[in-house]
Amino acid sequence: MIDKDGDLRLPAPALPFVALGGAAIVAGGLVAAVTGPTDFDDGSWLAAYLVLVGGVALIALGVGQATFADRPPSSSTVTGQLAAWVLSTAAVAAGTLASLPVLTAVGGVILVAVLVTFVAAVRGSGAGGRLIWLYRATIVILLVSIPIGLVLAWQRHG
Repeated sequence: MIDKDGDLRLPAPALPFVALGGAAIVAGGLVAAVTGPTDFDDGSWLAAYLVLVGGVALIALGVGQATFADRPPSSSTVTGQLAAWVLSTAAVAAGTLASLPVLTAVGGVILVAVLVTFVAAVRGSGAGGRLIWLYRATIVILLVSIPIGLVLAWQRHG
């Protein structure tokens, strides 16, 4: 990750995750900026979701996978993971904003499925030493938060 000149170099398979995650973080910032002036009731939640799940978690998992996997992920794996992540994020956001907990649940199920691919990517890997635990902790935090979020969605909109 840091080359001999001290420059940060991300593995090529991580770049699409960083780009999409960065875009989600910017989108979350824009949502946050308009939430107050427009009285957008779910704006704070949406901004946080876009930044934390759509952006930060995606970047952490994409960089972690590219760094810790024994073999770099194939382009089809990366494309599938990104497509599933976007679909999941869109379904959770749309389900929440439209008060449709079934759609939110579909998004949660898709997110679980894509998280399984991130687990599989580094399964048995000896790379990363202690840092691989940050990658795994990100997955665990997301897996624990999904059912909590779904219960809240059903209580609020069910």
